Amino acid sequence: MERRNNSFRGGNNRGNFRNNEGDGSIYTMQTGSTFKNSKRTGKQRVNPLGKEKVVDYLDTKFLGRFTNDQGKILPRRITRLTAYQQRQVSRAIKHSRHLALMPFVAQDLN
Repeated sequence: MERRNNSFRGGNNRGNFRNNEGDGSIYTMQTGSTFKNSKRTGKQRVNPLGKEKVVDYLDTKFLGRFTNDQGKILPRRITRLTAYQQRQVSRAIKHSRHLALMPFVAQDLN
C-alpha cells in the first residue's frame, strides 16, 4: 500500500524530513541560514521635537512642521515621532484649529 503525502503545502515537501523512496532514510536538516541578520546598524533617529517636553497649541509655526501643504496632519512614519508625541502633536493641532489659530484646510492660491 502506498503512503500518501498529507502536507498542506500543495505538493511542496519542504516540511517532510522523510525520504519518499520507501527505504526509511531521513533527510538531514540544513544548518545554514539564508536570512540576513535582523539587527540594524545605522544612525540613531533624531528627536524632531528637540528638547521640548510639552507641545504648545499656541505655537502655530512649530505645529506647521507636522502638517502638509493641504493642512493634513502628517503620519508618524514621516514625522519620526513616538506614538505619545504624535498624539500630543495631533491634539495640539486640533486644539489650535478649533481656536482658529491654524486653518482646517489650505487656502486656494487661485
